[in-house]
Amino acid sequence: MTDARNVALWRTPQGTTVPGNRWDLLDGVDAAAVSVSVVVPYYRQQNQLSMVLAALERQDFPRDRLEVIVADDGSPEPPQVECGIPVTVVTQEDRGFRAAAARNLGAAAATGDVLCFLDADTVPEPGYVRALVRLPSLIPDALTVGRRRHADLTALGRLPEPGDPLLDEPGWLLDAYERSRDLLDADDRSYRHVISAVMCCRRTFFDEVGGFDESFTSYGGEDWELANRAWLAGAVLAHVPTAVAWHDGPDWAGRPDDRRRDAKNGEAMALAPLITDPAARRHGVRYAVPDVTAVVHSEGHTAASLMVTVGSILRHGDVTVWVDGAEASSFVGTWGIDDPRVRVGSPTAADTARSRFAVEVGGRAVFGETAFELLAGVGAGGSVRCTLPDGAFVVHETWRARRRARRWAPALGVDDGTALGLLFGSHTVDGHAVDVTTGPLRPDLSW
Repeated sequence: MTDARNVALWRTPQGTTVPGNRWDLLDGVDAAAVSVSVVVPYYRQQNQLSMVLAALERQDFPRDRLEVIVADDGSPEPPQVECGIPVTVVTQEDRGFRAAAARNLGAAAATGDVLCFLDADTVPEPGYVRALVRLPSLIPDALTVGRRRHADLTALGRLPEPGDPLLDEPGWLLDAYERSRDLLDADDRSYRHVISAVMCCRRTFFDEVGGFDESFTSYGGEDWELANRAWLAGAVLAHVPTAVAWHDGPDWAGRPDDRRRDAKNGEAMALAPLITDPAARRHGVRYAVPDVTAVVHSEGHTAASLMVTVGSILRHGDVTVWVDGAEASSFVGTWGIDDPRVRVGSPTAADTARSRFAVEVGGRAVFGETAFELLAGVGAGGSVRCTLPDGAFVVHETWRARRRARRWAPALGVDDGTALGLLFGSHTVDGHAVDVTTGPLRPDLSW
């Protein structure tokens, strides 16, 4: 057994990688010299944009490594962008609220190593850029989020000073950052604590995960979806409380809008098909993208024993099972089923792109009611191999670990499996410890 918690960080020519989410191993390490593009989505916010640009001029980050991309979402009048640092304006047609598409448009025009997303109504303090880009400059797959505070900047005409009236920050978000130690203890639900208004990552990582999903065409949701996809791709998440930017006005929850619940419900319905978090899928409906993707090898099975193995997996809920091997099609054909959760062949990258867990099964493994929960607990985000009699086996891994390992294996000079063990830990357990047994070759299916 290897445990990633006992392993130090690795520095390579491609950058630094850390075990799990251990960005704290880089505490005290100075940032690498990178260029930064601040991407600002904009729509008819000239006064607020002018405050943002003035604040960016006052950043304590080297001006020769800083540019601004204003991504105009089809404003009737083009934005005025007088600024002491280079500003590029890109524009898309006005087809309603398309902040996700505007951010992608801005990112495509950016030339910096690091993308720093900042909304046009969110004014940064002088140390904002320096603080927020430090980790992405060191860890190429880091995703950082700053602290968004709230004040009536339009009335003040400047950043708040001591004694000025302030607006409330969302308590649930402050509590989440405190409980997770600024996302150091991030988990599969921490995507909810990433806000695109104050977000930062390497442009290479942004491009790798595919940028923002442009199907989001109303307020909210696109940041959670991107953060979830980045987490599943192996991102290192961090909240940077010293990277402070001030939103001009109250948080969404503080806005007097009777339609807020309808808007949040619309956001939830847009997210649930894309995010396999069980909390998002508690209403009893099924989506095309499963939480668990399982591959069952048909070798060593009869049609009946294969049905027992596959059925024991399907009882665990949000699962799709691919059955492969020479006899897979004929065996599955004898079952007479009409179940889209069972497929013959191997999953493609698209089939697994948003799943949390990957399971591989060889031999006649049978999963008990608590098996998946126990396997996930033992794995703790990494890999678990379960040994069984008669040569049967189960491998349970997170897609997050697989993807990070695949990204870093060449730089570490090891294969994908070794990289996964180094970065997330690998474990071997007996089947009985995780509620997995071996079934007979010819089970009795009669009743």
